[in-house]
Amino acid sequence: MKKTYLAALVVALLFVLWMLSGQIGTDRERAPAPSLAESRDSMLRQREDAPTAVRVRSLEAELQRAAIALRGRTEVNRRVAVRAETGGLVAALPVEKGDVVRAGDILCRIDPGSRPARLEESREAVTLAEIEFEGVQRLEQRGLVSATGVATARARLASARADLRQRELDLSHTAIRAPFDGIVETRPVEIGDFLQAGQVCAEVLDADPLLLVGQVSERDVARLQIGDPGTGRLLTGERVTGVITYVAQAAHPSTRTFRVEVAVPNPNATLRDGITTEIQLPVEEHIAHHVPSSVLALDDLGELGVRIVDGDDRVQFVRIRVIRDSADGLWVTGLPESVRLITVGQELVVPGEQVRAVPEAERPLPSQTPEIPARLDATAATRRGGDDGASQP
Repeated sequence: MKKTYLAALVVALLFVLWMLSGQIGTDRERAPAPSLAESRDSMLRQREDAPTAVRVRSLEAELQRAAIALRGRTEVNRRVAVRAETGGLVAALPVEKGDVVRAGDILCRIDPGSRPARLEESREAVTLAEIEFEGVQRLEQRGLVSATGVATARARLASARADLRQRELDLSHTAIRAPFDGIVETRPVEIGDFLQAGQVCAEVLDADPLLLVGQVSERDVARLQIGDPGTGRLLTGERVTGVITYVAQAAHPSTRTFRVEVAVPNPNATLRDGITTEIQLPVEEHIAHHVPSSVLALDDLGELGVRIVDGDDRVQFVRIRVIRDSADGLWVTGLPESVRLITVGQELVVPGEQVRAVPEAERPLPSQTPEIPARLDATAATRRGGDDGASQP
């Protein structure tokens, strides 16, 4: 039994010594982990022997104007509900909805009724008042009528003339006319309806010029001037050009934005009211480059930029500012006047890396070295922690 206990004790002691052996000397033998900068420098040194091939595009700066982009809609220049100024039955409707009218065209005609007869009565009353006033004037010259009598006759004449004028206007108001050139949008009455004074006969729109209306922020409103050009792309597909005719002086109380109107020629009324529109308002000029949106990237601080190749064929990350977009890319500032932009392979390289720049004119892109797949993990690790890395948006 003693031998068994002794053997078990020896085994236990050996096990404890084996367990402790993994800890002895650990702090002395373990090397410190390399920093992120050292890892990056090491990776870059390894790549110097076999530079990564990237495709580059040579760009030259051009003079471009920055633009403020707004989301808006189209509006007609004027919209008037033409109302009756006298009452009566609707006798004629010379126009229909959608008709083009000129200023002065009759929209609704009211039955004149007894108005012509009353007008003739007023004319005769004026004639009588004039004869009486002339007679009183002759009597005054002979001293047979006082000044009061003359004034009374003059007042009767003025009253008769005013009544005549009123009845002439009342008769003319039976023809309700268009106030300006435009299009009849609505006509809520029919022949036989009784139209009272103040009721709508028709609504007329003035669609030339058509207005592009948007709301500009308080940060950008000072950059706009009356007479500056403006363009619009309607949801229906049309592209139009005009000038700024109005910038509000007071902000909207809820949105703190300012109304802006761009007047666009619309002689044939082909453009309609109420269409959603993207409005571009060019402002100050910049020296800019046109780049594809696919090359944009973000640095570790979240700043927008692109990767370029410098004169030593090393990658540089340059921050940019977008001033205007187009159908095939973006206009940006912040780049050197002449630059080689990386268009293919930018996700495989990091700032400071030596690369082999292949112009876009050469096809196809030379194959990458076998180390590329292994480098991707190292590149991603460096970008997550490095100071100069960037991630593709």
